[in-house]
Amino acid sequence: MRIYAVGGSVRDELLGRPVEDRDWVVVGATPERMLALGYRPVGADFPVFLHPETHEEYALARTERKTGPGYRGFAFHAAPDVTLEEDLRRRDLTINAMARAEDGTLVDPWGGAGDLRRGVLRHVSEAFAEDPVRILRVARFAARFGFEVAPETMALMRAMVAAGEADHLVPERVWQELARGLQEPAPARMLAVLRECGALERVLPEVARAGAADGGALLDARLAAATGFPLPVRYACLTVGLPAEAAAALGARINAPGECRDLAGLVARERAAAEGAGALGAQALLGLLERTDAFRRPERLERLADVCECDLRARGLARPVPRERLRRAREAALSVDAAAVARAHPGSVPAAVHAARAERIAAALEPD
Repeated sequence: MRIYAVGGSVRDELLGRPVEDRDWVVVGATPERMLALGYRPVGADFPVFLHPETHEEYALARTERKTGPGYRGFAFHAAPDVTLEEDLRRRDLTINAMARAEDGTLVDPWGGAGDLRRGVLRHVSEAFAEDPVRILRVARFAARFGFEVAPETMALMRAMVAAGEADHLVPERVWQELARGLQEPAPARMLAVLRECGALERVLPEVARAGAADGGALLDARLAAATGFPLPVRYACLTVGLPAEAAAALGARINAPGECRDLAGLVARERAAAEGAGALGAQALLGLLERTDAFRRPERLERLADVCECDLRARGLARPVPRERLRRAREAALSVDAAAVARAHPGSVPAAVHAARAERIAAALEPD
């Protein structure tokens, strides 16, 4: 029984990056042996166990073969005679197919260390084509490291898309990889890779259509501007330019979280008003505040402004969203005593409160 650190932890060590999680492969063991040593099994489909003390994952060395379409169509074989090299061969990229022995020896049968030095994402074997999720993973790693995709790997990804493998991606995995990619240092690289291999049109057709006119240049610039913001803002930047119906359809299909869908819908409806808020009068500003529910949830208006500023920056427009003007308008509207207005106008309370708020906003913005 021999234990090796594998995958991302080995890669990140070689890159000088902090290692957050470690995965381990166990060669020469059986499930019964792992249970006897106190390891706890994880699920029923994979020969993976949790260490009794560290709770890190230890997987038995295994091979796999394709049995059906998509990423679920695999049969696994785990046995004591499966070698480390066989286990590493089933992995996606050479940079993820390295191992570190207990004595510190690097095991690198597929040239991952060299590809790290060259900044190349290269598939290990033709088995790469059996799992469409790997297309998304390559794009995500490009966004993380800024590496180039090897020509032969890009050709293989194109062939996978043409064969319909990308059509078998399930929403949960699409969202998982997309969300992680959007939070990488260069999310535009993820879209560029997906665009180049043809997967963007199959996985995110609304986004592909939105960026078709300029080859995605504006979309990429918008995502680059959004890298300092949280995930909902980055996701909404991905959907800028989509009609509200298309943004809703996209969010529903990939099962995006509610916060992301909500902001994308808000951007689709109110981006023009927010970006032009500097020229809006009191009535128009009040309408924007009401439609964004800014009185109860001011953070929605702030996130909308974040997306709009990323959009303006991407389009080369230096003017910021007039946040201070929006805040002053909100504070002025909130200063209206709605209860007093209701007592004075019992028959038309909503209209009277609206009128009082608009008047208060106009007074607050008079110096403008």
